[in-house]
Amino acid sequence: MVNKPEARGPAEIKVVADIPRYHARTRPDYAAMIYEGRVTTYAELDRRTSQLANGLIAAGLKPQSRVAFLDKNSDRFFDIYLGTAKSNTVLVGVNWRLAPPEVAYVINNAGAEALFIGHEYLPMLAQIRAELTTVRLVVVIASPTGEAGDGSLPEFDAWQASQSAVDPMLAIAGQDTAIQLYTSGTTGHPKGVELTNDNVLCGAGLIYSGAYGTWGDAEVNMVCMPAFHVAGSNWGLVGLYAGATDVILREVDPTKILDGLGRYKVTKSFFVPAVILILLQHPQCASTDFSHLNLIGYGASPIPLELLREGLSTFKCGFVQCYGLTETTGTVVALVPADHDPEGTPKMRSCGQPLEGTEIRILGADGEIKGPGEVGEILIKGPLVMKGYWKNPEATAKSIQDGWFYSGDAGYTDEDGYLYIYDRVKDMIVSGAENIYPAEVESALFGHPAIADVAVIGVPDQKWGEAVKAVVVLKTGASATAEEIITFARQKIAAYKCPKTVDFIEALPRNPSGKLLKRELREPYWAGYDRRVN
Repeated sequence: MVNKPEARGPAEIKVVADIPRYHARTRPDYAAMIYEGRVTTYAELDRRTSQLANGLIAAGLKPQSRVAFLDKNSDRFFDIYLGTAKSNTVLVGVNWRLAPPEVAYVINNAGAEALFIGHEYLPMLAQIRAELTTVRLVVVIASPTGEAGDGSLPEFDAWQASQSAVDPMLAIAGQDTAIQLYTSGTTGHPKGVELTNDNVLCGAGLIYSGAYGTWGDAEVNMVCMPAFHVAGSNWGLVGLYAGATDVILREVDPTKILDGLGRYKVTKSFFVPAVILILLQHPQCASTDFSHLNLIGYGASPIPLELLREGLSTFKCGFVQCYGLTETTGTVVALVPADHDPEGTPKMRSCGQPLEGTEIRILGADGEIKGPGEVGEILIKGPLVMKGYWKNPEATAKSIQDGWFYSGDAGYTDEDGYLYIYDRVKDMIVSGAENIYPAEVESALFGHPAIADVAVIGVPDQKWGEAVKAVVVLKTGASATAEEIITFARQKIAAYKCPKTVDFIEALPRNPSGKLLKRELREPYWAGYDRRVN
């Protein structure tokens, strides 16, 4: 049994379903969400979520039944999230970037009985509908321009409005699953991560009044990361937990982000490093009013120190680095604003210290617990660790042992307990007898004045097994040769870590959460080789 931190935030919020109830009582006319100019107050959110819950109950869904959501971001996602919470059903976020067979796999694996689908994805539904054996209810969410299909399926707003607005007030336990999010599936089928009411509210409470500082009474919170990802769903829910106004963007669009930051006087937001990069490179950035921003959370992938320093200088607000995984309900380690300095400090290469209630261990390949400065796999224990993988006890037992979650990330701690991420264990390059972590090389290369973006991968080498290759995106109008880049790296890091070769590319492949798709980069080089699975 792990120690839970003291409750944070309103004591009346005991399960996710209590969020709209509490704020409807305390600030009914305050804006809860803004999406495409549409404003929803907390009183309306409470009513709408009760209607959605009653619609699911009327359709025959029992507690802990699965409800799939397939669409880009909108206010309707949070209607559905909080509505499933009130009906004690489980929201299943489906990655809209997946191919039809992959979408069918996720929905079938979840055993979803209801599907809320955006108008944009109706052609995909037509391809896979016959395969969705458990789905009994399909409701179409209209596009931002109002399109909702041919009328053969119920339209979301009309369907929701036809339901009773009386809160069902079901009994809900803290260990009941609240949301099920799927891993990226880079080594096989994606796995469904079960996050409980306790997981979600513990995480929200720690962000509300922990490393992120307190949330005031008039916060405006931008939500632009995809809601099927823990970064999007969590960040939006934290805003609602705090009684803030969530400004929701349909997807990552740098022009709309910059416009929204100024127009809505946004005070808080969360970006992955790739988004920070594209915002800083956007022509509109120089003229955007960031004066209302008080905090930017960032994480989900390593950030080069030079990029972080540029972000601090431009946005001029507090920054919090977040480390965590879907399986840990997002953030479990945070680097607080006080540890950030525009001049750069050694601590800024870390991702911070564990949140209250979380323990971190570093496990070596030899099975021994490592001390400060020694690299190994990061193990995590605490109240934010998932319930388990849905219908996959074998994977759960492998990933959670004696209460410790095996992250698959390589890192080390320093004498002060700060955690430093090296890379994914599977992305480590083994060249001869040396272990090389791409993120370290990428951070060094990013300081080159001509480099806009960079990824480092291992490629076949007859002598050493693997060799370091840099795949580089140059800044517009900039030029650099492979030799110049290699020479630059040698001034920053040990020679054995430096790229042996450099390829140039127009854009790096990334998933919607901003993570590099290194498998796609590696595949052409490893075609015909069978020694490397990933």
